[in-house]
Amino acid sequence: MRTYWLMTALPALLLAAGGAHAQQNYPTKPIRLIVPFPAGGQTDIVVRTLAHKLTETFKQQVVVDNRAGGGGTIGAEIAVKTTPDGYSFVAVSTSYASNAALYKLPYDPLKDIEPIAMIGEIANLMTVNPSSSFASVKELIVYAKANPGKLNYGSGGIGSGNHLATELFNQMTGTQMTHVPYKGATSAASDLMSGEIQLIVGGLPGLIPHVKSKRLRGIGVTSDKRSSALPEIPTVAETVPGYVAVSWAAILGPKGLPKSIVARWNSEINRILQLPDVRARLTADGLELIGGPPEHLRDRLHHDVAMWQKVVRTANIKLGG
Repeated sequence: MRTYWLMTALPALLLAAGGAHAQQNYPTKPIRLIVPFPAGGQTDIVVRTLAHKLTETFKQQVVVDNRAGGGGTIGAEIAVKTTPDGYSFVAVSTSYASNAALYKLPYDPLKDIEPIAMIGEIANLMTVNPSSSFASVKELIVYAKANPGKLNYGSGGIGSGNHLATELFNQMTGTQMTHVPYKGATSAASDLMSGEIQLIVGGLPGLIPHVKSKRLRGIGVTSDKRSSALPEIPTVAETVPGYVAVSWAAILGPKGLPKSIVARWNSEINRILQLPDVRARLTADGLELIGGPPEHLRDRLHHDVAMWQKVVRTANIKLGG
């Protein structure tokens, strides 16, 4: 009996011991950090800053792997289906949550992942033409309610972040504005400056130069507090309580990651976000650094997935239509 026990139990004990030893010595080889967007984009720039610091810390190369396509779903699918051994992670943005409402996903965005850490968020800016009579969010709401469908707002395309952010505003205020989708937010901003459309809820970094040069007028930021970049502009929530629609960046891993690896990554990311050179680099682009424990990111994902599902369902948004 003793011999039989040794023959059957010893391999399992050795495997468990080997796994524990591997975690203690982690990492022992390069780590892949997938970015489901093209190189040079906002998320990619943030991730490369972190990857450089993580490489220094881990003494192993953290390789940024751009896997663009499907609105970020292709890279996310690759990441969630990898072996949960701590050598593949994915950097996601707000679209990770909204994709749950827009696509039939080959993975569960909440159950098939291990949250690692929120990196930070960037507010949108509700923007109008300087010649517009709207000097505040309240004035915009009053006009939109009195003239349903007459205000045209631009976005970077159907299902884009600024499209959904404006539809959320419509639903929370009871307004009805007409969506004009563009192939990119830059084209929408150009038409706003020329007066072809009347409103954009767009990314703060891209719109700040136009606001400071007086080519556009910002009337509200979409974060829960005023932006340090434009502190004179009130939040939309000061007029519409509870309205928040920001872009964020975070790190996820596949379901089943050892808790020790989740804790190690979370700790290192939080530490790196406090480094003066990192803070200076990332906040210069309008990013408000957040960090925090994995549980906070999990809560944010559950909140945002439910919020965007409701917005998409209520507005009957369909990609390609």
